[in-house]
Amino acid sequence: MSDTALAIMARYPELGKGKTRLARSLGAEVTLDLYRAFLQDLASRFAGWKYDLIWAYTPVERDFLSFLDTLIPAPEIPMQAFPQEGPDLGVRLHNVFMTTARHQFARTILIGSDSPQVGREHLLQAQQALESADVVLGPAEDGGYYLIAMREPHDVFSDIPMSTDVVLEMTIEKARQLGLKVQLLETLFDIDTQADLQRLASLLQANPSLAPATAVCLDDIKKRGFLS
Repeated sequence: MSDTALAIMARYPELGKGKTRLARSLGAEVTLDLYRAFLQDLASRFAGWKYDLIWAYTPVERDFLSFLDTLIPAPEIPMQAFPQEGPDLGVRLHNVFMTTARHQFARTILIGSDSPQVGREHLLQAQQALESADVVLGPAEDGGYYLIAMREPHDVFSDIPMSTDVVLEMTIEKARQLGLKVQLLETLFDIDTQADLQRLASLLQANPSLAPATAVCLDDIKKRGFLS
């Protein structure tokens, strides 16, 4: 067991659920295939690596562990999963850190499943930053963040209007009000719109090894005429 937990916030892939802005332009089936590719790349990159990989999933009634077996059958080091708990995203994020703290992890690095290009180097930078910082954030271009890491489950989530362009700014301010030191990583972009997807396609065309399953899926999407 590692002393660091890598938690990934994820939705069980279901037709017509999640990634609604992309689905409006790509259609539900193509969007579902794309999201499965995101999860495939994240699982392949981080399962059995130096951190304990834990999936925090929704909806709670789904058998997410069985789904993970379709991504990586019989992984060398079993992945863990537990349902997200709470009425809103901020509470659910805080509960992930509370859960990993109860399991005695010294550090927790949490990422979303909307940025399949997040690499091991970003997590290593977050771990290093936690040597001196209380809260480490990976800023997203839309004003949110793709990564948050802490050594303790500080509540930097309450009263933050999640999924808005002020999430990062307000989280930094809240952390500083609590007397916490904040460090930022490099800025990346989430995949929420077709324009984001076009950027990702260009990135993976230059370096498909960043997210191989997603690169294959995007090639198929291009053939269907959804991307240039």
